[in-house]
Amino acid sequence: MVFSSLIFLYLFLPICLVAYMVFKPIKAKNAVLIILSLAFYSWGEPTRVVFLVLSAVVNYFVGLGIGKFKQEKYQKLCLAGGLIFNIGMIGVFKYSGFIMRNINSIFSADLPVPEIVLMAGISFYTFQVISYIVDCYWGKIQPQKNFFKMLLYVCLFPQLIAGPIVRYETIAAEIDNRRTTLEDFSQGLTRFVIGLSKKVLLADQLFRIVEDMFGGSISSVTISGSWYGIILYSLYIYFDFSGYSDIAIGLGRIFGFHFNENFDHPYLCKDITEFWQRWHISLGSFFRDYLLPVTFFGKRNKYLSLFLVWLCTGIWHGASWNYILWGLYYGLFILLETRIGKKNMNKIPLVIRHIYSKFVIIIGFGIFYFEDIGELGLFFRNITPFNPNGWGGEFELSSLCGNVYLIAAAIICTFPLMKAFGKLAEKNYAARTVISVSGTVLCMGMLALSSIMLVDATTDAFLYWRF
Repeated sequence: MVFSSLIFLYLFLPICLVAYMVFKPIKAKNAVLIILSLAFYSWGEPTRVVFLVLSAVVNYFVGLGIGKFKQEKYQKLCLAGGLIFNIGMIGVFKYSGFIMRNINSIFSADLPVPEIVLMAGISFYTFQVISYIVDCYWGKIQPQKNFFKMLLYVCLFPQLIAGPIVRYETIAAEIDNRRTTLEDFSQGLTRFVIGLSKKVLLADQLFRIVEDMFGGSISSVTISGSWYGIILYSLYIYFDFSGYSDIAIGLGRIFGFHFNENFDHPYLCKDITEFWQRWHISLGSFFRDYLLPVTFFGKRNKYLSLFLVWLCTGIWHGASWNYILWGLYYGLFILLETRIGKKNMNKIPLVIRHIYSKFVIIIGFGIFYFEDIGELGLFFRNITPFNPNGWGGEFELSSLCGNVYLIAAAIICTFPLMKAFGKLAEKNYAARTVISVSGTVLCMGMLALSSIMLVDATTDAFLYWRF
């Protein structure tokens, strides 16, 4: 089931809200969320819920083992067993086919390539349970002794499929004790509608233009067409993923959970280091906290750690060489900025830094888009003067003119408009009333328009559902 569908909006979510509000005890509310979360995950493919529950069971007992044993060697054994299981699950479901294809290619072999259906959101919920067992081992949290509370943490449907990666310590207290205030419900619903609108009104429409540019043969695209397409793809992927994060955070708020932010207007960044402090924050913080401390031959090496982090960032995003290149590509720029130093970076004129960062980001999303290495090579050729198709054509000009309002709206929405209106409302009571009423009307309008757009439409799943 996807959030951007009429079934979810007008059937599943209302049933979930009514059932949740009917019961008063927190145990009953948790039971409602568990049942409906499992139903949400199993929608259209019931068997995959077995592996989700299996993950919760295994990591529940790993956490208990770490808490029970006092000797460090036994705690390490429990942790190692949990990591092997979790990484093995991702390896089998996500990378086994990729590994076998490369073995066949390198050694000219003809080994069978497994055709395993990717478990939706496996990277997200697996990283959550990895953070749980590692934090138990480090003593940052106490192991959860109630299995159903652990299951709720793993399967909570707002963030189950595509994040953000929620750590147990973030919601541990709210599993046992939470309540939804009128402010929570209002702000959560507003955030939900904003996220849905990002997805349906911006991301889906932008992606249709990208497909018009790149969906055919990349070899025939002009220089301006290549730049036009990849710039719009950069906007698309931001609104698609940040839209999901907004929906997840909004739904969590409605049910009394407060998830951490996952995006902080990343295109306002002045360099690549800042970009990754604003983009997919939960993933970046996960690698920072759990991979950077890794030692090599008993010693810490910041360069090897940096390489490991960005290699894993690329691998995490998909079983394809372009994702690995994408991760290492960003790692090189992070290394470059680290070597230059923050003080020296700040001495560079601000305009130059903005141009540099946007150029690197846009090229990076070109690497991200083209999974076929041959097409990726053609893309790099196409954005240079060596493109044999010339500088421009009528197709991209016509597309730009026909979608100018959509593109302008997308660019404007990359700025922190909500924060700006919020600050204005804090300073002026009259403005607060106008903004509140206007915001309510606007949200109702966006929800109605999004619903209309979803009627008889082929539902486009969020891009990050496949990760």
